[in-house]
Amino acid sequence: MDLTHVDTWIFDLDNTLYPPEMALFPQIESRMTDYVMRTLSVERDAADRMRRDWWMRHGTTLAGLMAEHAIDPIAYLDEVHDIDFAPLLPAPDLAAAIAALPGRKLVHTNADAAYAVKVLRARGFGLLDDAVSAPIFEGIYGIAETHFHPKPRPEAYAAVIGYAAIDPRRAAFFEDDPRNLAVPHELGMCTILVGPGRHGPDAMAGAVPAHVDHHIHDLTAFLRQIALGR
Repeated sequence: MDLTHVDTWIFDLDNTLYPPEMALFPQIESRMTDYVMRTLSVERDAADRMRRDWWMRHGTTLAGLMAEHAIDPIAYLDEVHDIDFAPLLPAPDLAAAIAALPGRKLVHTNADAAYAVKVLRARGFGLLDDAVSAPIFEGIYGIAETHFHPKPRPEAYAAVIGYAAIDPRRAAFFEDDPRNLAVPHELGMCTILVGPGRHGPDAMAGAVPAHVDHHIHDLTAFLRQIALGR
């Protein structure tokens, strides 16, 4: 495993920087379904099917709602991210492993940046504007920063690359959703799939895609191996 060329480390947020067992995203999915039910006046089963269909065709439920129903994205994001963060536990070992990586550490999420900050602080990851903890992540790029283009759309990655002046050939991308690693791989990034490749009905079927360079289940251990290899 040679990642000595990497100087920019890009991390997805949900189910990547915390394990899915902490059950944050099921809360969000339930609130997404509630939003669709109320906004489109449909039953819960229909709303859930629509939500999953938009995720498959548009990349996120939000992107589908914006494309097909012209909803206000800010109000939607405020509602679906109004959740209980208590299940999130601090991760000092993971925080130390990320902090030890040489170069810049960034977050690229399909959520909004304000939500990402809450998650990162709950996990004990210092941010640049924190007065009480050392910064780990230099930049957080959410859906507004990508002009509401979600991963896996190429425009989402192009926006972050432009904002952060990233050389893709010297970057590594960590994700729990294998389809979101296809574009980074095409751009020349090292791609790392964290976990089984989604969960439940969204689980990855068959072999790990060729655009995944590394498939890991323990992010902390993998990052420690990188440090040992330098």
